[in-house]
Amino acid sequence: MSRSRFLEIPKLDARFPFRCFSDLGQGFVYPHWHKEIEIIYVVEGLIKIGVADELVEVKEGEIYYFDSGVPHYFLVSPESRRLVYQFDLSLFSKIFLDAKYGETVQEVFSKRENWSRNWSQEMQNKMQTVLQQLYDQSQLLDEGGLYLFYFYLHQLLFYFYGELPKKSKETKQVVSNESLRSQEVIQKMDVIFSYLETNYQEKITLESVAQEVGFNPQYFSRFFKKNTGITFMAFLTEYRINMAKSILSSEDLPMIEVAEKSGFNSVKTFHHVFKEYVGLSPKKYQKSISGN
Repeated sequence: MSRSRFLEIPKLDARFPFRCFSDLGQGFVYPHWHKEIEIIYVVEGLIKIGVADELVEVKEGEIYYFDSGVPHYFLVSPESRRLVYQFDLSLFSKIFLDAKYGETVQEVFSKRENWSRNWSQEMQNKMQTVLQQLYDQSQLLDEGGLYLFYFYLHQLLFYFYGELPKKSKETKQVVSNESLRSQEVIQKMDVIFSYLETNYQEKITLESVAQEVGFNPQYFSRFFKKNTGITFMAFLTEYRINMAKSILSSEDLPMIEVAEKSGFNSVKTFHHVFKEYVGLSPKKYQKSISGN
């Protein structure tokens, strides 16, 4: 399978290749990679990211970034909020791209520790501050605000250059060794997610999805739990519950139709499972979000 199958091209202005936005973790972000740098700052809750053949849980206050070309995906993370920053390295002036001044900016991002859990608390605090300033300023980009925005952006780069710890030789070797395996995992997870997205309204068994990716059911169960943190059947149930919540918030349908459209085989099962996961009956949930 071609690596280009997973290429994502963020919608960045060629004159100003940067964007940042807030994400509430309500939906899956399917396996992908992009040439742009991506920084994630979790401001509320906890998020789960699939990257480099492992599941990473990034907690409130923590920061994680992806170097150019690193495949990754995000699981649904309810009750969370993350700030996402994506930028092309051409955003920085030529002086920072020139190797004669030391490391190129590409080398800087590829050689630093990606997770704030491996930084000092002081460094994490500094990065939290500048990332919040970048986000706030990006919402106010008039002519004068642009200068302040660039100031914060270059301050961020200076932190990467001078203060973020470098990866150890052992870490670099592990990353290198896992590169191909990570590609294989991303491909398999993409097949699984695509199958689920297409068939969630039908009966899905462990055997049927395992066959889809060429695994036996036992190996598939271990593989899926390792890369998502939960069993496939629990994941499928959460997916269906989230689909039901989406329908309840946007359509006024009989509960039997909501159950069918979200993949439940009976209204009774739907009502029981929904209340178990959400804490409210489907009808009460619908009323709570409509304000009626």
